[in-house]
Amino acid sequence: MKKSSLVMVLVLTVFVLKAQFNASKDPFITKSLAGETIKNVEVETSGGSIDVQGGTGNYRLEVFVWPNNLKKGDNISKEELQKRLDEHYDLKIAVVNNKLTAIAKQKKNNMDWKKAVSVSFKVYVQQNVNTDLATSGGSISLSNLTGSQEFTTSGGSLHVENLTGKIEGHTSGGSIHLEGSKDDIELTTSGGSIEARNCTGKIKLATSGGSLTLSGLKGNIRATTSGGSVNGSNIEGDLIAHTSGGNINLEKINSSLETSTSGGNINVEVVTLKGFIKIHNSGGNINLSVPNKSMDLNLTGGRIKTDKLTNFSGSIEEESVKGKLNGGGVPVTVNAGSGRITLSVN
Repeated sequence: MKKSSLVMVLVLTVFVLKAQFNASKDPFITKSLAGETIKNVEVETSGGSIDVQGGTGNYRLEVFVWPNNLKKGDNISKEELQKRLDEHYDLKIAVVNNKLTAIAKQKKNNMDWKKAVSVSFKVYVQQNVNTDLATSGGSISLSNLTGSQEFTTSGGSLHVENLTGKIEGHTSGGSIHLEGSKDDIELTTSGGSIEARNCTGKIKLATSGGSLTLSGLKGNIRATTSGGSVNGSNIEGDLIAHTSGGNINLEKINSSLETSTSGGNINVEVVTLKGFIKIHNSGGNINLSVPNKSMDLNLTGGRIKTDKLTNFSGSIEEESVKGKLNGGGVPVTVNAGSGRITLSVN
């Protein structure tokens, strides 16, 4: 009998331990959105992350609360978290007129950091939703949404996937990942790198210090960085890509092109001539590969090396090449400053 009682106690103890709240994994609050038609989502938090996913079913809002002073491997009770929230934060969650509002704000700006918590939100809603999102320190993720999306973070990364519509996001220090999205896209960061893949439409990307990686883009594309490199492939439409100091490597380009750097080298492979080509480098070298089509060539640099140009009329000198290839056509203007230009015509 005593043995059976001991086994029962052990089983109950294991069950209780398993049922304990885990702040790192378990939502602090879960609000069901079943039966609600959400058209607008407003989320604001002072330190946590924000994640909005569309079209998943099981529509809901999850709130995660994590104490700033908790060490890795430690845990905290739900009661203690509730106490800190009540004492130091205003938490508002409401659905009014098809709008979901979730806002977590500190009651005092100069509160004790040991009592501070980060409040993160995960939102699962219908696809056709407009968002207005802001966090002062965490990352922001959006996926599978159609509508107008506006979001900003003071320090975290941006992850954007499968969005359609007007997309405008900014981070003051994190990286940006963009994939499978279209229409009108503008994303900026003050310090991180940007990666954009398989997107179409009007796309504007800017970073003050990171690198740019562009792949499978189609449309009107403008990508700039103040200090990093630019790498791109399989781009169609119109491409403007600039860096103030890094290298530029572009391949399989089927677009008009304007690109420049003030300090690195430039390597460009153009597959299809469209509109124009403008390449400028203040001091580095330029390697340009183009198809053997009709062009107006205007090349200037410290030294120029070209393939044998057949059906060319104009002047070829050591530091300049000017004239018409195959009767003239697409203007190709390349200026390498004191750097070398290598032109390959295939």
